[in-house]
Amino acid sequence: MGNNSQTQILDKPVISPEELLAHWQGHRLLTRKTIEAFPEDKLFTYSIGGMRPFAELVYEFLGMAVPGATGIATGKWQQWADAKKVTAKKDLLSLWDQATEDLNHIWPAIPVHRFQEEDVAFGQWPGTGISFVFYFIDNEIHHRGQAYVYLRSLGIEPPAFWDRG
Repeated sequence: MGNNSQTQILDKPVISPEELLAHWQGHRLLTRKTIEAFPEDKLFTYSIGGMRPFAELVYEFLGMAVPGATGIATGKWQQWADAKKVTAKKDLLSLWDQATEDLNHIWPAIPVHRFQEEDVAFGQWPGTGISFVFYFIDNEIHHRGQAYVYLRSLGIEPPAFWDRG
């Protein structure tokens, strides 16, 4: 490898914004499959050991994703709040699908420098745009694991954790 090749490699980011969104949307697709796996009567009520039902966790994800991407894009953060509450799985999936479309629409509007800029998410949490995105993804993975425990305790095989396509 000549010096020019090394420079070109070093100048390329490890992951592009488009690749990051695809990674996040892969996790969101797996979370959608997890929502689908729940019986209607357990999605909104079932819990173990005082943990929140999975639908409550999904509201949390919805309250972060689009408002968070909007905050990263604009520097204007809405007050963080759980998403609109619904009582049917089909309605929860509709909210999820709308958020997926909204995220795809907002993402290209994020100026690349915003991923490295310091900000305060939702008026409470200091960090950079990229640290916020990582938190949104990590939080979803963490709570999806909780949903997997719920599903297994109900005798339901959860979606394969690697099936993000």
